[in-house]
Amino acid sequence: MVKLVDVVTLNPRAPKELDSAQIVSFVGMASVSEDGQLLSEEPRVLEETKKGFTYFAKSDVLLAKITPCFENGKCLRANQISNPVGFGSTEFHVLRPDQSKLDATYLFYMIWSNQFRTLGAASMFGAAGQKRVGSDFLKNFEIPLPPLAEQKRIAAILDKADAIRRKRQQAIQLADDFLRAVFLEMFGDPVTNPKGWEVKKWNEALTIVNGRNQKAVEDPIGQYPICGSGGYMAKANDWLTEANSVIIGRKGNINSPILMKERFWNVDTAFGLVPNRNMLSHNYLFFFCEFFDFERLNKAVTIPSLTKADLLQIEIPLPPIATQRILDQIIDKTDSMKEKHAGNLEVDLFSSLSQKAFSGQL
Repeated sequence: MVKLVDVVTLNPRAPKELDSAQIVSFVGMASVSEDGQLLSEEPRVLEETKKGFTYFAKSDVLLAKITPCFENGKCLRANQISNPVGFGSTEFHVLRPDQSKLDATYLFYMIWSNQFRTLGAASMFGAAGQKRVGSDFLKNFEIPLPPLAEQKRIAAILDKADAIRRKRQQAIQLADDFLRAVFLEMFGDPVTNPKGWEVKKWNEALTIVNGRNQKAVEDPIGQYPICGSGGYMAKANDWLTEANSVIIGRKGNINSPILMKERFWNVDTAFGLVPNRNMLSHNYLFFFCEFFDFERLNKAVTIPSLTKADLLQIEIPLPPIATQRILDQIIDKTDSMKEKHAGNLEVDLFSSLSQKAFSGQL
């Protein structure tokens, strides 16, 4: 066991001799997936990018430091950008492995593991919704350090397991695409309402639950999830919004609805949408929110924001509730298949191998 700082340079400084005219790869937080993949990059001139952003090299590993990106697994595996040098969000930690002692892929799987994320989340500090993993946690974190050849062997096994996990994820994505197509076939685009369904305003069809600060209810052994517009954040001993409801962002991420099947505590930057069950299915409401462009209601100049008053004036087509229930039945059957794949994906294969890999059992 060694401290991470003994085999990793944390947040290295950009060398002074870098050519200011060279093209670098710019990587924002949205450019990194929750499974370590680079989704996009933007070519920029180094001179115009070096101030106000985080420097890294192609062979470095990036780790999101802010909630909920850290808990959700936002990392960047090494050797994915097109250029030797990159710059990115200031919400990334940069980990540069000593290549004579530590394999970069082994490092990635280490910091991407559930065990690491659980411990890192417990160490976070800062205001609600803005908590971060500090440098001290990373510097003092101890990792198992087998010989380099053994690290590469472990990384190769986890690569193969990860490839299988990705294929199952693709199956889940196909199921989501199928449900979207079924929805459009049954109801048409809910924003343009080509089938002429009866229309009501949100103030008649649903209730909006204001979010609240999580400090009063945050509890590591609580039974209710604390959620924002980015998804799960922590656990709570109380709830605000009932099950089978939808989360939308009040501030920041306003165009990414989340369907919640359980009771939850929504933070003050998110609204909970509770449908009137006699006229509106939670599944139908979720798809409506996916198609609706909430940006059109944004009046803020800096951080996108929504107001409850504006939301309650949105008009939503309402097909007969019996027809919406047919959609519910189709989704329930499809979700059963997705849960089976997800269960195999997370429990039976990758997570199990990862746990064994970093406890000397693989």
